[in-house]
Amino acid sequence: MFNKKIIESSRELLDYKLHITVLICVLISQAIGTVTITITSGFKIIILPLIFSLILVTILYLEKYVTWITKKQSKTCGKIMLIIIGPLIAKLAITSGQNIDLLVKTGIAIFLEELGDIGSIFIALPVALLLGFKRESIGMTSSICREPQMAVIIDKYGLSSDEVKGFMIVYLIGIILGTIFISIIASFSYLIPLHPYAYALACGVGSTSMNVAAVSSLITLHPDLSNQLLAFSGISNLISLILGVYVYILVSLPLTEKLYAYIEPIVSKYIFKR
Repeated sequence: MFNKKIIESSRELLDYKLHITVLICVLISQAIGTVTITITSGFKIIILPLIFSLILVTILYLEKYVTWITKKQSKTCGKIMLIIIGPLIAKLAITSGQNIDLLVKTGIAIFLEELGDIGSIFIALPVALLLGFKRESIGMTSSICREPQMAVIIDKYGLSSDEVKGFMIVYLIGIILGTIFISIIASFSYLIPLHPYAYALACGVGSTSMNVAAVSSLITLHPDLSNQLLAFSGISNLISLILGVYVYILVSLPLTEKLYAYIEPIVSKYIFKR
């Protein structure tokens, strides 16, 4: 039975149609290259090849005539991503190790960066409530809605709860649009005159794919600091993964619940007049 499962899993991973399709999308995206859209002399939008490849594969997945890309292949890609991310994490770890002196000099700022995630709750929760969401807004706004937080919120509220439904909405949207959104946002970093290292720390949100997308935009803007930016973003992402769950359990989720209890009655009474 065990060997049979291994064989079936191997067949899924060796789906040649899937690999050829992905390869073609990658080649097209690389051929397009990095596109810089200049709005004004001081305002630019950087679109990486990653974004083009995401758009292409999304179109192929949604296109009914492409019968060889289905939900089955989508699940297979999830397994492949775990394999691909391994070397990427190793590279980030090595780069962080090479720049350990620089990271030590930065000191507590690396850890305080994690507290920045809490600030988004004060913006996101009122917006979610104004859009008409109820208890779903707690799951939607209490974190960036990735796997570590998923385990916590399912354990606390139950799989069929409104909080988990809201969480899953953002989780699924994040899979499709998260890397696109964060890479474009990172390309705006020069608008606020902060040090590139500060933005690199901000790239470490606790999602490897989003981290890579964001720091790639930064490296495009600051190619001479590529190793340092990778180091800061890598260690920040690692800290977010490790400490993020504890911050979520002890601070973010309780804070979101308290804010919801305070803001929701006001929104219902004065905005929606319920």
